Amino acid sequence: MNIGLSDRVRTLAKEKYVTPAIRAGKMRFFIRVKDLLGDLQKEGFPAGHTPQVCTALRTAKFLHENGLEMEEVVGPPSKMSTTVVFHYRIAKPEAKLPADDGKSIRGGETAEETPEARAFRLTEGLRGLLKEEMAEFGGAEGFLRWVRGYDEEGAA
Repeated sequence: MNIGLSDRVRTLAKEKYVTPAIRAGKMRFFIRVKDLLGDLQKEGFPAGHTPQVCTALRTAKFLHENGLEMEEVVGPPSKMSTTVVFHYRIAKPEAKLPADDGKSIRGGETAEETPEARAFRLTEGLRGLLKEEMAEFGGAEGFLRWVRGYDEEGAA
């Protein structure tokens, strides 16, 4: 086993996903294994280590060090695939970020949230609502059928 690879995974995940989510004032965010693996490989991470990436993102060490709680793991039953998506909730909303001049997160917003960060945070919330709505119709195809009115007219 390559010592240090899991630490590289956790470090890059924190830099690219956790810290930006906290700075944007998000209370929830997700990490796609495929995206993180692509970023890791650009930095020389060896190919074929998908299970190690998946394991590193769900460890108590990663969750505790970043003040996170795992909300959901979406993917195949093995949960060891590039198609896996980890959904996290920020458990410590008062968490301080390194090199952020002492600004802290309160109530889901930063002290100086930029208009771009606020817009992104709000649109991500809308995207989450749409995802839930689509799931109620059995996915995107069912949702589109409903929107187009096919289900009500009996057409396929």
